[in-house]
Amino acid sequence: MKFILLASLLILPMLHARQETGFLNRSVKVQGTTYKYVVYLPPDYTKSKRWPVVLFLHGAGERGEDGLAQSQVGIGGAVRFHADRFPAVIVMPQCRKEVWWPDPAMEAQALAALDASIKEFKGDKSRVYLTGLSMGGYGTFALGAKHASRFAAMAPICGGVVRPNRRGVPQGPPPTGDPYAETAKGIGNKPIWIFHGAADPTVPVTESQKMRDAIKAAGGDPKYTEYPGVGHNSWDKAYNEIEFPKWLFSHSLQRKP
Repeated sequence: MKFILLASLLILPMLHARQETGFLNRSVKVQGTTYKYVVYLPPDYTKSKRWPVVLFLHGAGERGEDGLAQSQVGIGGAVRFHADRFPAVIVMPQCRKEVWWPDPAMEAQALAALDASIKEFKGDKSRVYLTGLSMGGYGTFALGAKHASRFAAMAPICGGVVRPNRRGVPQGPPPTGDPYAETAKGIGNKPIWIFHGAADPTVPVTESQKMRDAIKAAGGDPKYTEYPGVGHNSWDKAYNEIEFPKWLFSHSLQRKP
């Protein structure tokens, strides 16, 4: 009996110390405002090594303050079916309603969630990646151009640079000069894979085409995938591309693939 009790006392701390994996709820405070976000940890996560980190920016439909909706679409859905393809820490912040990711406050909270996750979960700063869909695709181009040195590779899906002029889409300052060329200049020769549906009625495919051409003109070498007949939801196909995570995780700030 004493042996069993002693064994139980030894095992309990070990169980208690075991790292929880899957979709974890977190929050970060930026300039006095608290933002909820989700962090995904792969099933075999351990703090004994450093992990790649993906920052995922959701679309307009997932905006809010519940801290959960953004984990149900895009890359969150992909890892639920193909966890083996995404051996990485995935950070999923949530944009507030009535604003877009390029808003300074939203950009700040996304990067704060990223930094907090890198610190808490032993992220590899040389293998940090940026991706997003729709509004998050716009955010990927915007944040990627502004903070290119932070990311080893980027993947905007059905995004763009010039926002569509319709209800529910906050309009920033009118573009000056060539906004595509300016964004491409910021991205430079950073590895980038652009996805879009050819029949997208929400974000014109010309947005991605213009960015592809602008990045090429700026000296970059973008990968580009356009899905014939596919509408706005091109993210399910993109995130389920077998080659996509292989391509993404092959890049590092310290080496070429």
